[in-house]
Amino acid sequence: MSTTISQGVKISVTTIFRKDLSNTDISEYFYNYVIEIENQNPFDIQLLNRHWKITDSLRPTRIIEGPGVIGEQPKLSPGEVFSYSSGCDLESEVGAMSGKYEFVQLDARGNHVSSFFVPIPEFRLEFPPKLN
Repeated sequence: MSTTISQGVKISVTTIFRKDLSNTDISEYFYNYVIEIENQNPFDIQLLNRHWKITDSLRPTRIIEGPGVIGEQPKLSPGEVFSYSSGCDLESEVGAMSGKYEFVQLDARGNHVSSFFVPIPEFRLEFPPKLN
């Protein structure tokens, strides 16, 4: 598990190699990752945008940007946790992902106060037999 805390937001990531969705004979490796976002601030926040950097040793680095995550822009009250699962494909046995989320602080009426960025800790995507 990779974890970081920045700007009062805790981000934790776990990864799973998906043998059932991979075909290693033709260099197709698929991974799921689970992200847990915890608001440790004394105010409400909302996740607006994501920015991913996907590193694969056999292809150029990919940048993925867009609004929210899995079609949502979740709002989190103090102490609240939002968790989601997504996936990534690689052409090699080893890769990594990192990035950042853009959040906005919300006032008591739900209006945007100010925006801030929280880094997503780098996590490795590794084919399990490669680790031996």
